[in-house]
Amino acid sequence: MEALAAEAVEKAIAGRRAVRAFLPDPVDPALVRRLVELAAQAPSGTNMQPWRLRVLGPRSRARLETALLAALDDPSPREEEYRYYPTTFREPYLSRRRKIGWDLYGLLGVAKGDHAGMRRQTEANLRFFGAPVALMLTVDRDLEIGSWLDLGGFIQTLLIAAQGHGLDSCPQAIFASFHRVVRRELVIPENEVVVCGIALGKADPDAPANRLVPEREPVESFTSWLD
Repeated sequence: MEALAAEAVEKAIAGRRAVRAFLPDPVDPALVRRLVELAAQAPSGTNMQPWRLRVLGPRSRARLETALLAALDDPSPREEEYRYYPTTFREPYLSRRRKIGWDLYGLLGVAKGDHAGMRRQTEANLRFFGAPVALMLTVDRDLEIGSWLDLGGFIQTLLIAAQGHGLDSCPQAIFASFHRVVRRELVIPENEVVVCGIALGKADPDAPANRLVPEREPVESFTSWLD
């Protein structure tokens, strides 16, 4: 039994990847609640449990997506809610970033300079890639980096739990770049940081984007085995 349990956990971890096209099949709300209950078992410093989650219903989601797509045509510069990536990429991170971008856009048939193709993919991203379940995560602004680490554990636990229950997912940092729109449409107070969204559902097996399998570095490249 222990071997079977370990195999199921490993299968969920190894099988999880970012899905960028979903089937419209609905997800039972009771299952979504169960996934959130499981994610809430993630560890946090002094049991602070600093995560905040909003599950978007049809009306709030439609309102948000309409506003986000309109914001794409706003000429004013977007202000990121927080800095996810470094200002300047260096190796080995630059090469990894470039490769995943080239691989994805290659599958989508979007060549360099194809602004229309890039626009289509951005629109799909802002629509949660058509997933039947849309989530938005925030963290209190006055908390420190440890709480962000705890939030990451909550997110990962949620993603793995979803995979174990036969659902696919995509964590989406793009919403932090549109945090003013997200905050307005979902009535999120200023004392919360819009961190990311998550799309949940069944992957569309025929979508080219879902053929993307990111390469992972060998253990030896980032691990030191100390005596």
